[in-house]
Amino acid sequence: MRILVVEDEPKLAAFVKKGLSQEGFSVDVVGTGKDALYRAAEGCFDLILLDLNLPDTDGLSVLKTLRKEGDGTPVLILTARDSVKDKVRGLESGSNDYLTKPFAFQELVARVRVLLRPPRTTEDRLVVRDLTLDLSTRKAERGGKSIPLTNKEFVLLEL
Repeated sequence: MRILVVEDEPKLAAFVKKGLSQEGFSVDVVGTGKDALYRAAEGCFDLILLDLNLPDTDGLSVLKTLRKEGDGTPVLILTARDSVKDKVRGLESGSNDYLTKPFAFQELVARVRVLLRPPRTTEDRLVVRDLTLDLSTRKAERGGKSIPLTNKEFVLLEL
């Protein structure tokens, strides 16, 4: 899964990139709205993490442009703007989620996973012979024995 992080603060961008990479995601980082629109137009991202306070434009303008152009990539706003008014404006502008800084990294990862979760069918289990994958709990079993897997290993096995 590829994630585009739009963050102009280099330390925070590096922190998010490193953490999400360790969770098995492929992460690209840009620091401006112009670069975000350019990279998003490539159409190769599964999720965009978008800061609202960018040096060249407001992140909401970036979001509105993406949506106007028909880009349905899930967007998680990641910003210091924490008023209810800001959150409502962000969600109504087309974002799928909104998380304020500072944030707990575990919460960010959980929200990323929820946004990247494929639409569920009526079946939450994949079964091939004696191998069973529980997609809701992300557990694997073979012959009734649990198989410990990293996130990346589970995703690869699921594919």
